[in-house]
Amino acid sequence: MMKKLMALVMTFTLLVPTFASANEVKTPATDLRATLDHLLSEHFVLAVASMQKAYDGDEDTEAVLAALDENAADMQVAVESVYGAEGAQQFNDIFASHNDYTDGLVNAAKNNDEEARKAAEEEIEEFVVAFSTFLDAATEGNLPQAAAEEAIRAHEADVLKVFDNYVAGEYEAAYMAYREGYARMFDIGKALSGAIVTQLPDKFEGSTVDTPAADLRATLNKLAAEHTTYATIGMQKGFDQKEDVDFINWAEDAHTADFKAAIASIYGDEGAAQFEKVWQANHIDAQSMIVTAALEEDQAGRTEAEGYLQTFAKDFGGFLGAATEENLPSEAATEVVWAHEELVLTSFDQYVAGDYEAAYDTFRESYAFMFGIGETLGGAIVTQHPDKFGGETMPSEMPNTGMGGGSTNNTSITLIATILGAMFAITAFVMVRRKKASEQA
Repeated sequence: MMKKLMALVMTFTLLVPTFASANEVKTPATDLRATLDHLLSEHFVLAVASMQKAYDGDEDTEAVLAALDENAADMQVAVESVYGAEGAQQFNDIFASHNDYTDGLVNAAKNNDEEARKAAEEEIEEFVVAFSTFLDAATEGNLPQAAAEEAIRAHEADVLKVFDNYVAGEYEAAYMAYREGYARMFDIGKALSGAIVTQLPDKFEGSTVDTPAADLRATLNKLAAEHTTYATIGMQKGFDQKEDVDFINWAEDAHTADFKAAIASIYGDEGAAQFEKVWQANHIDAQSMIVTAALEEDQAGRTEAEGYLQTFAKDFGGFLGAATEENLPSEAATEVVWAHEELVLTSFDQYVAGDYEAAYDTFRESYAFMFGIGETLGGAIVTQHPDKFGGETMPSEMPNTGMGGGSTNNTSITLIATILGAMFAITAFVMVRRKKASEQA
């Protein structure tokens, strides 16, 4: 995975043009922010999935836990780039071990064992204190232990809230909590990256994380990645015929409303209405058709559903091209959207085949891919509307999609280095062009 990402980044630097405005979407600071958003939000997604899968006794539980450990390993790489091997090992000893608390919490829930639950919560509290102490020492007090405790404890509470509601069968509450917890990770990513950039301005060439263009990129990253999460989880749950599948659809509808609001803030109500029409048609329902076809082993149904998705890719690519006045070319946008659909379908097919390790490898690739889409689409919009995104704050009508919160401040942390900005700043164009080149070879 890491070698593949590095290869994609090298190709990215050669193929993707740099935007020249002072408030451009792609800067050292915005790359750092995107990296943090990516890793932190992926950790949340995998942590929640691992607990649900373990509680249900699903066959892919170990594969999800392995993906969660891979996410922690990616974070360890960042720590080593700042603190060296010893510091990275200290980080890993504390951070990676807290992924092991799943068993205690799940077993307590299955057995209705209050003492076991209390013991698991005590272990989590020990982690919160130990990790916040590590961060305080590593940053020489720039991130005080108390502040670190507050942030870490809030995240752990989000994960437990989702799990407890899931166990109780309160699925609407579970997915409301899921969306809140997911959004929190992007707030944290903005605050942490802002602190790092404030502490190390020369390393980030004087760029900042909280320009209007940076906020636009982050918003699009969040919306794109959240969609691929619901698509993947929803199709898995549909195939397994889980009780909560309808509530994932509810979360996806709420997500669509957020996406529509973001479009409206840029292109007005008419543009938002056009977006919703294209987004819903031949898209969400087609994914359900794919699931039904798999359950019924209906190849004709699968082919029909894929046809709808290809139509969606063409229509949505055309919409994006027209909306951005071809700053994001329609043909390229269509290829990118279809590449996303192919990744979702590949992960689902691997899941259905019982190749769970491959399914979650593909999911991680798919998840990273969406951050490239956010960067590329954001760049096209900023190029189209430089005046709208050239000020100090976002347009007043920009929706609240979980992207508010802290910016640059003096409570700083040097946990994440710019190396991850290089490793994970992947654009959708790279993957599509690499694929086309291989097909032509």
